[in-house]
Amino acid sequence: MTDKPPVSVVTPVYNGEAHLRACVESVLAQTYTNWDYTIADNRSTDRTLEIAREYAARDPRIRVWTAPAHVPVQQSYNNAVRQTSPASKYCKVVAADDWLAPECLEKMVALAEQQPTVAIVGAYGLTGTRVEWQGLPYSATVVNGRALCRERLLGGPYIFGTATSLLYRADIVRSRQSFFNDENLHCDSEACLEFLEKHDFGFVHQVLTFLGVRDDSLTSMSQRLQTYLPWVLLELVKYGPLYLTPEEMDSRIRQHLRQYYRYLGEQVFARRDRAFWNYHREELAELGYPLSFSRLAANSASHLLEFANPKHLIKGVVFPFRRLLATASR
Repeated sequence: MTDKPPVSVVTPVYNGEAHLRACVESVLAQTYTNWDYTIADNRSTDRTLEIAREYAARDPRIRVWTAPAHVPVQQSYNNAVRQTSPASKYCKVVAADDWLAPECLEKMVALAEQQPTVAIVGAYGLTGTRVEWQGLPYSATVVNGRALCRERLLGGPYIFGTATSLLYRADIVRSRQSFFNDENLHCDSEACLEFLEKHDFGFVHQVLTFLGVRDDSLTSMSQRLQTYLPWVLLELVKYGPLYLTPEEMDSRIRQHLRQYYRYLGEQVFARRDRAFWNYHREELAELGYPLSFSRLAANSASHLLEFANPKHLIKGVVFPFRRLLATASR
């Protein structure tokens, strides 16, 4: 396999002792063997570092890098991809609680090698029994990046997946100090929108990655707060001018805000805590669309009318909304 292009595999990890072995074993099981592997520890306080060093002692292709200080998740991912070898042609991220199918590197690299215009390669992933990142026709293995990003912003299927489900060409990873946006929780998606403007996207129609979701994982937190909603709005605001006409961008933002407020209107009755409302209020304000309490009240009332007895409208809307206003004012 030494005639095959080298691949740098990186795993950012913090307190991952319960899952790290399965992750590392999946890299060791790859049918493609021309790789180096860096486990980037984010100052773990459990046995993560001990486990990582154990594997590094067994296989010279594995090394351990320890962060000088603990950093947020996005910065940890940047620390990890900075460990990409100067000689590598590709970079493969695998989160510490995820793992790879044995043919993952082989299939992804083969597709990228067939088409030099491809900068990022994706594939299906499995979460439990659910196959993720569907939406491309089976015949589509190389897709124009600009067209794909435009379709995404217009509300098309999300096929970029997560950093674990993607293979990056190493030159785009090394093109700047921070490959991922440190300020964006969904920085892996943003990297696709940024780098696919001038490159193509490859896709392997096979399940090649497996996503492990824990109660304390970033994915679980994202689902709990529904970070997807401000994330889509951010992408429209930041990348809409690059891929959409002004009319298309305005229409999509209005459409998304309607969806956003329908969701928030439902959450008025879900006894959401202060952190939930602070998160959405701050995100909307930062994106230039401050939370509208009148719009929130209207969507709350609409939700109650749809699912509850109209005679309970006053009790159902006024009391929860009063609590929300009190929470927001603290």
